[in-house]
Amino acid sequence: MTRTPLLALALLTLAACSPGGAGSGEPATVEVSGAVCRPTPVGRQMTGCYLTLTSANADRLVSVASADANLVQIHESRIESGMMMMTELRDGLPLPAGEAVTLAPGGNHLMLLGVKEPLVAGGTVALTLTFETSPAVEVTATVGQPAAPDGEAATAPAAN
Repeated sequence: MTRTPLLALALLTLAACSPGGAGSGEPATVEVSGAVCRPTPVGRQMTGCYLTLTSANADRLVSVASADANLVQIHESRIESGMMMMTELRDGLPLPAGEAVTLAPGGNHLMLLGVKEPLVAGGTVALTLTFETSPAVEVTATVGQPAAPDGEAATAPAAN
């Protein structure tokens, strides 16, 4: 007789401690906001995209795909010897639990390579973000100028 209540209590305790709460059965997700891609410069087939990612659990953005480009890479920008350098983050972008990670001009960003049709302001770009543990997220980015750190639109024609 005492086994049944103890078993029930043990199951409830396990369910309460599981990720996502009791009985949710849903994997953690990553929230995406502010997705914007720059218009492609005349004669160029590459451009930068920016967004903010917030993951409930520690995760990693491992890849991005788009039907609008042949390839999408996750890049970081940094200053080396007084020059701005861009490199691909081959291991992806870490997403600390509960922290907003912003991809912005001059920093981490997505680079669309081999853009199939010119991207013009007011258009959209479909992106599929793949994470190490969370389910993939489909995002529709607007084409326009990203906000500068002070909140105004960035007008520089740079591709990143």
